[in-house]
Amino acid sequence: MSKTWFITGTSAGLGRLLTERLLARGDRVAATVRRPEALDDLVAAHGDRLWIATLDVTDAAAVRSATDRAFADLGRIDVVVSNAGYGVLGAAEEASDEQVRHVVDTNLVGAISLIRAAIPHLRDQGGGRVLQVSSEGGQIAYPGFGLYHAAKWGIEGFVEAMAKELAPFGIALTLVEPGPTATSFVAGTVRPPRMPVYDGTPADDVRRGIDSGAFAVTGDAGKVVDRMIEMIDEGATPLRLTLGASAFDGIHAALRQRLAALEAQKDIAYSVELDR
Repeated sequence: MSKTWFITGTSAGLGRLLTERLLARGDRVAATVRRPEALDDLVAAHGDRLWIATLDVTDAAAVRSATDRAFADLGRIDVVVSNAGYGVLGAAEEASDEQVRHVVDTNLVGAISLIRAAIPHLRDQGGGRVLQVSSEGGQIAYPGFGLYHAAKWGIEGFVEAMAKELAPFGIALTLVEPGPTATSFVAGTVRPPRMPVYDGTPADDVRRGIDSGAFAVTGDAGKVVDRMIEMIDEGATPLRLTLGASAFDGIHAALRQRLAALEAQKDIAYSVELDR
């Protein structure tokens, strides 16, 4: 049975590829973009099965309006995919205040706005799915990506809480956590002016590794999208869907390290309890 999807950030990357695959198999897609002409070819090929809205997810009122219109025009929407986002590559000190605000407003506040806008509609129709595109960077952190991680770690906490809040209404949420994947993500990163003081430091090493190709990108974007679609088709509702060997290995190692560090502090943690 065909489904109807609402997807943000569909002009490129995973959002574009997901839209293409869904339309090709006969599903309907409500797609949001900053430049509607980016989807002209899909409109020509798929007609009214593709609904388009121009949207900047940093505008909360516009997010609410686009979401309301999509549900009104299309009726039931089975899956909401919060995908819009980008990275800032560089030491946190190098970024301007405006760059800090914008990446957080896009990747965190914009995602929160979309999920909040969709909740009443999903509840009224008796349930549905929300996929939040996160990253391995929602559970591990690289120097040089601190602002990106701040947003992704933030949205992971929000979605984990929302999954518990919305379960009684038949609304299931999943965090999709790809590792480095062959998309336009790196090309779309914002690069603040470099500060010489960071030359040769870990933040600079990551930046140079990405630019030189030494930082391996091994994930297949098509397979990432296929696993997302398969999860929905199978009715699976994991809180997290980790995709890619790098993501699995990196998150696995990070969780083990965090658990070991926590266990080493058990006596200190227990020592601050009120005396009984």
